[in-house]
Amino acid sequence: MAELQRGLEGVIAAETKISSIIDSQLTYAGYDIDDLAENAQFEEIIFLLWNYRLPTKDELQELKSKLYEYMTLNPRVYKHFEEYVTDKVHPMTALRTSVSYIAHFDPDAEDEADEKKYERAIRIQAKIASLVTAFSRVREGKEPLKPNSDLSYAGNFLYMLKGELPTDIEEEAFNKALILHADHELNASAFTARCAVSSLSDMYSGIVAAVGSLKGPLHGGANERVMAMLSEVGSLDNVDNYLDEKIANKEKIMGFGHRVYKEGDPRAKYLREMSRKITEETGQSELYEMSLAIEKRMKEEKGLIPNVDFFSATVYHSMDIPHDLFTPIFAVSRTSGWIAHILEQYRDNRIMRPRANYIGETNRKYVPIEER
Repeated sequence: MAELQRGLEGVIAAETKISSIIDSQLTYAGYDIDDLAENAQFEEIIFLLWNYRLPTKDELQELKSKLYEYMTLNPRVYKHFEEYVTDKVHPMTALRTSVSYIAHFDPDAEDEADEKKYERAIRIQAKIASLVTAFSRVREGKEPLKPNSDLSYAGNFLYMLKGELPTDIEEEAFNKALILHADHELNASAFTARCAVSSLSDMYSGIVAAVGSLKGPLHGGANERVMAMLSEVGSLDNVDNYLDEKIANKEKIMGFGHRVYKEGDPRAKYLREMSRKITEETGQSELYEMSLAIEKRMKEEKGLIPNVDFFSATVYHSMDIPHDLFTPIFAVSRTSGWIAHILEQYRDNRIMRPRANYIGETNRKYVPIEER
């Protein structure tokens, strides 16, 4: 039996053309994340991850048109949210259920032809934004909104969530956040998606499985916890006292460190700058200053550098997005990557079947129940 690798750390489980992390630099299909974050639209990233190349002008317009077309949900899906919306239902629980539910309204859900898979991919990517925004509005007693044909994918998410057109800086920030979270090599949720469909299960099953994996605080829930931490800190003057207590008690400071990046998360700098801009625009600059102070202490004392979750928290908070939607927003972006991994798994599939080292008792004999 091979040596145990806890958490599969260092184990190569797939070959991919989707994304890579080499020497602490993230690329999508060979394009540096710095290049893409500075120049691309999220719709271009969707196409890139699924096709390993950037779209032509016509291909991009066709994708945008289909994403807009498919964003509107079946009326029964909107109604469905009313059946289980309570203050106790986490939006990721609602998302997990609703992704499964929309499969019922997909006329080609079981058709495995390549062109049907690709159309299904667009349908899921479009609708996941609507599921998150509709759930949020229904639980607040508001009517869900249909998309606006004049807006981008990022702009439509913010519009369908808040009911007002986003500012330029909000749309820019959200577009960057979607790009930066789109894929991240073979992370836990991408691996989960590939495991699910390696049995040749359908794409909806793969996405539901991935949503379940992302829900965990060790994966997708970190930025929500970063915002909770900043709320606990309360003010710039309290940063040192807060960190002194946490460090003394050996408690984890959320938003720092990464399993793969040892020299710093290359995505963090973009969200740091967007945090600066948007907190300034919304009159919440102290949140940014608190973040900088925490970042400085953690680097000096622990040698830790912030990851992508740390500054995304203040970006979303400054847009007046409820904190428990931070992880579902991660899912909206990461769906593009999950679908890319699902499509790639289908193209060269072998069912995932690792082994386990048995460490339990051996040579035991059945004892009749009267003698136990």
